Amino acid sequence: MLVALSIRDIVLIDKLDIVIEPGLTVLTGETGAGKSILLDSLALALGARGDAGLVRQGAAQGQVTAEFDVSAEHPVRAMLGDAGISTDTDPIILRRLQAADGRTRAYVNDQPVSAQVLRAVGSALVEIHGQHDDRALVDPASHRALLDAFGGLADQADDVGALHRAWRTIAAAREEAAAKLTLVRREADYLRHAHEELSRLAPEPGEEDSLAIRRQTMMVAEKVAGDVKDAFDTLDGTSSPIPTLAALARRLERKQATLPQHLDPVITALGSALDAVEDARAGLDRALRVLDFDPKELERVEERLFALRAASRKFAVAIADLPALANRFAADLAALDQGEERVRALEAETAQAEERYRRAADALSKARRAAALKLDKAVMAELAPLKLDGARFATRIDSSPVDAGPTGIDSVSFWVQTNPGTAAGPLMKVASGGELARFVLALKVVLANRGSAPTLVFDEIDTGVGGAVAEAIGLRLARLAATVQVLAITHAPQVAARSRGHFLIEKQPVDTKRVATRMKPLDDLARREEIARMLSGARITDEARAQADRLIGGAQ
Repeated sequence: MLVALSIRDIVLIDKLDIVIEPGLTVLTGETGAGKSILLDSLALALGARGDAGLVRQGAAQGQVTAEFDVSAEHPVRAMLGDAGISTDTDPIILRRLQAADGRTRAYVNDQPVSAQVLRAVGSALVEIHGQHDDRALVDPASHRALLDAFGGLADQADDVGALHRAWRTIAAAREEAAAKLTLVRREADYLRHAHEELSRLAPEPGEEDSLAIRRQTMMVAEKVAGDVKDAFDTLDGTSSPIPTLAALARRLERKQATLPQHLDPVITALGSALDAVEDARAGLDRALRVLDFDPKELERVEERLFALRAASRKFAVAIADLPALANRFAADLAALDQGEERVRALEAETAQAEERYRRAADALSKARRAAALKLDKAVMAELAPLKLDGARFATRIDSSPVDAGPTGIDSVSFWVQTNPGTAAGPLMKVASGGELARFVLALKVVLANRGSAPTLVFDEIDTGVGGAVAEAIGLRLARLAATVQVLAITHAPQVAARSRGHFLIEKQPVDTKRVATRMKPLDDLARREEIARMLSGARITDEARAQADRLIGGAQ
């Protein structure tokens, strides 16, 4: 609730500091005393649009500070936490500076915030209702949440929101997978053809180098094969010196003992010669086997090299990269198959998630319709005492599965019929200023502390009524004040008599050239005098004082 308000240099207010108690507090005073200035100041602190005209003449800037005491569980604390603002200490302090050049600055707990954040925080802490107010209950955007709060459907609505998010998350994943699959499908024919072509070609790592070496060897072989064969035939054929040298060596070995000092070196040399000639023959034999190839093999090698190089040019990669490219094409085709399976799986998951959401949204819609009947009945019971006995209130629910969203399938709005025979319509469009204020009061009484800010401000909602209607308004404001803090700017003594706190707003001269708005709390005696003034006018009579006593006593 609002516990303190401090105003500096706003219009006719140069300095104002007040402490506000729980329950119903009324603000009274003569017309033009500055009640609207006070309300504009509070609205500024709550995030209303700034206006250079609010700054007191001669001042560089105005300032409004509002202090609030809220529970640890109040949603505003989570809101501030999300905005990075500490709420470890109490109270929560909203401060707004309005410069004379039109610029404004906003602070929450002495931390600078945007006007948007201040407005969101302010609307969670205070609701302002007046005859021409277009916020709070009058705003159709809030009606669905208010109905859910009245019917105790907040948790059910949260579940629907969670199911909607899950559905849309899975649906988004399906759409993304389907989009990727569409792109892959556009290249599917190319992938299959390219994969088939490379599969037939079956390139192997290092194949180009080995084929080039083999081709070079075969091309050289054509030039040297004849000479190698002749050399081999010389060492291996009938004219080979090996048998002659072997026979000669054996003959000398038989004579070796008779002349060892001379024959030993010769026999050794002949042995070495035989070994060398045999090595040469074996080497020529190996060379002949290497050079011995089918001429068609050279053609096959050249064709293979041509095919590899053609594929290299076609796919714009090096021959060495063709095996990796073939593997990539295979992986892409596998991904295509997997993508189709994933899309089918996500389609099934999306359908299941949507079905879960639809069932929950339908159940919530039915619960809302049941709650709407109870709300309508409760509000209707409040209308007659507020001089709206010929009026009707109805919660209109339009359900459209096509417009399914995180809040369900329902569009909720409060409609009224102000008089029999007239057309019903949205609350804001049909009700006049006074009627609108009383409809809002009836709603707030029924909703009590459900879906309500902890502080409610009612701005002259009793204008144009008196007697029993004013008494009914005062009674309902007092009932509201049992659950939330209520501030009421009023001209009705019947309302003022039911207050727990009472402030008088009046103009007082500061000097011969300037007046200032002052606001002072009234004790019991001063409160009786003010209520008597409200009853009788400028001249307060003993009869008015007696009537004030009766009103105050009857309100206890």
